[in-house]
Amino acid sequence: MKRILVLGAGLVAKPLVRYLLDQPDFHVHVASRTVSKAEALVGGHERGSTEALNLTDMDALAKRIPDADLVISLVPYAYHVKVAELCIAHKKMMVTTSYVSGPMKALDAKAKEAGVMILNEIGLDPGIDHMSAMRVFTDVRNRGGHIEEFLSYCGGLPAPEANDNPYGYKFSWSPRGVLLAGTNSASYLKNGARKDIPPEKLFLDRWHVDVPDAGSFEAYPNRDSISYIDIYGLHKAKTVIGATFRNPGWCETLKVIADLGLLSEKEMDLSSLTYLGLMDRLAQGIGDIKKRLATAMCIDEDSVPMKNIEWLGLLEDEPIPMEKGGPIDVLTHRMLEKMSYKKGERDMIVLHHEFLGTFPDGSHEKITSTLVDFGIPNGDSAMSRTVGLPAAIATRFLLEGRIGGAGVHIPVSPEVYEPVLDELERLKIRCVERTKKL
Repeated sequence: MKRILVLGAGLVAKPLVRYLLDQPDFHVHVASRTVSKAEALVGGHERGSTEALNLTDMDALAKRIPDADLVISLVPYAYHVKVAELCIAHKKMMVTTSYVSGPMKALDAKAKEAGVMILNEIGLDPGIDHMSAMRVFTDVRNRGGHIEEFLSYCGGLPAPEANDNPYGYKFSWSPRGVLLAGTNSASYLKNGARKDIPPEKLFLDRWHVDVPDAGSFEAYPNRDSISYIDIYGLHKAKTVIGATFRNPGWCETLKVIADLGLLSEKEMDLSSLTYLGLMDRLAQGIGDIKKRLATAMCIDEDSVPMKNIEWLGLLEDEPIPMEKGGPIDVLTHRMLEKMSYKKGERDMIVLHHEFLGTFPDGSHEKITSTLVDFGIPNGDSAMSRTVGLPAAIATRFLLEGRIGGAGVHIPVSPEVYEPVLDELERLKIRCVERTKKL
């Protein structure tokens, strides 16, 4: 019996836990700060167990890891490196769905020396995006060609019938994480030129993309695409862009929200503040608050961003229900009140790649790879399935010996992505590829 330790019981954990409990040779132990959440995931399964564990208590975690054959870390990314260090020390494999940070990458040599696989970025984005792209890259190269352009888009959105608020968005994963992503810089390659986008201009660098059978979306750059040129072997490419999908209008409003300082994590005393009072503090001065906000942001009082801020309830003279926190915590709370999924509503995942392949005879191919997945009403969300299942599948294959290796890795080798994509397809999560000769 292989023992799996799952750290965290958040929004994407349920499909992962249930998939692993369906495997007859695995015992799954879920540790969460809130043990009731872990118990709900395990559901009394005979090969499941739970405990309350706060990761601020690293001594308790250090005592738990030796009992496991593999550790899955679904906790906030800030804890991953410490978890990885403990896994390496005890020679235990580890899986995460998060991006590889600099400190995580620095553990590669130690992990190899210990003979331990630390597999990261095995979710949706990152995860399925890597694997589905690598399959196309490999096919083009096997036919003697190379990739000239690669654009990768991903978004977790409400299904069309659930898209009923002016932001065109609802939360299917960490709300704070969604908002903090708006404070990132971005870099990419376009037509042979490097583009570096500072955080304050992130939401200005946007464009529209039509996806067959899915809709028309607004895209803006996501993090550092340049680093993937080496990882993917795209040294002949002139364009390499990774971007986020949102419904049209998101960027215009989020630009104003960011400029107002509502994405700031700087802690302040909120005990005697109302939402209106916070906005009054952010838009310094005297006089009508809407006029001051509009003037400060150089927008009209009746503009879409102003209407969206008002719809969110940020101009209401209502007490903020927390004593301390940053403006982003206030914004997160208000958005969760107004922009959460209602009972029976579905979310939607759209992952879309566009490739331009060039071949020795001078011919070109436009290739697309598209995944559109919908949540199950009153069941698993599309986000939880597409993030949790790749990690669960990789865990299974690592424990069964079908995936090997050591060091800090992401799923870009065929030994990883081929079997994982095949199993995802069996579970009805499939990227549809289309090719057009140019």
